Amino acid sequence: MDQALRRSLKEIKMHGSELIPFGTYWYSYGPGEHVIDCHWHDEAEIFYCAQGSTLFQVDTDYFLVEAGEAVYIDGGDIHAAHAYGDEGCSFFSFVFNTNLLASANYDAVQENLIIPLQERRATLPRLIKQQEDYELKLLSHITAIKNSCQDRLPGYEGAVKGHLYLMLSELLSQDRACNRTTSNRSESSKIERLKTVIQYIQHNYERPIRLSELAALIPMSEGQFCRFFKSMTRQTPMDYINSYRIRQAVELLRQMDRKISDIALEVGYDNISYFIRVFRKSMNCSPSEFRKKLQESMEG
Repeated sequence: MDQALRRSLKEIKMHGSELIPFGTYWYSYGPGEHVIDCHWHDEAEIFYCAQGSTLFQVDTDYFLVEAGEAVYIDGGDIHAAHAYGDEGCSFFSFVFNTNLLASANYDAVQENLIIPLQERRATLPRLIKQQEDYELKLLSHITAIKNSCQDRLPGYEGAVKGHLYLMLSELLSQDRACNRTTSNRSESSKIERLKTVIQYIQHNYERPIRLSELAALIPMSEGQFCRFFKSMTRQTPMDYINSYRIRQAVELLRQMDRKISDIALEVGYDNISYFIRVFRKSMNCSPSEFRKKLQESMEG
């Protein structure tokens, strides 16, 4: 894929900083709520399900993640999460640049652990269940990372880095590292097509987008395109567009001086009533209620 295109598809969020090249996130969703739209980033990610169940997608693979299980996502992989069951879910997300683990000098750690991880020749399993001994050990390290990031005691950065090293060491010692350098040509083509459509939506969400425009990008008939898009994302094209627009609106609502009507226009809604209805469906509250909750949390 053209590098300019790949850059434009990236999630627009900085994870951590140069000194601390990782980001930590805690999320909680009620029953039936949409969890994470399709997106990707250069950094790797560990997703730990703390409560409930989530139907997770990485590229074209779907699998159920239960409480106490984890998912590993290589940098650059499209991924999404979908609500599952009637319980809701909560999870911890650890997004990190694998350069965090790079050695200052070329040594055995760099050669045997880090470079194979970065090249996807020896990486973590996508789904880490609570079944085999090596999985339980990996999960114990992930839990320790989660606790360290939550407590943020002095020196926690070293603990995080140490647990990541130990995870890679455990994989190699048990011969459980995964090689994901090979890919199915047909599946790769589907992923590239999906990325093309997502790029177009992200560049044009502030104006009306017709189904025919999106179908022509691939190209497919409108009917074929709708089936393709839903099979890849579990959302209709319009559901995805609305979800993306609402995520942009959520960020703009954090600017307390911005009028809600102006925000609606900026993210592609010229009908304020429709914007409020779509926002409520996605966020379980109106834009004004969301802003009020946000203000109360800031004051509290």
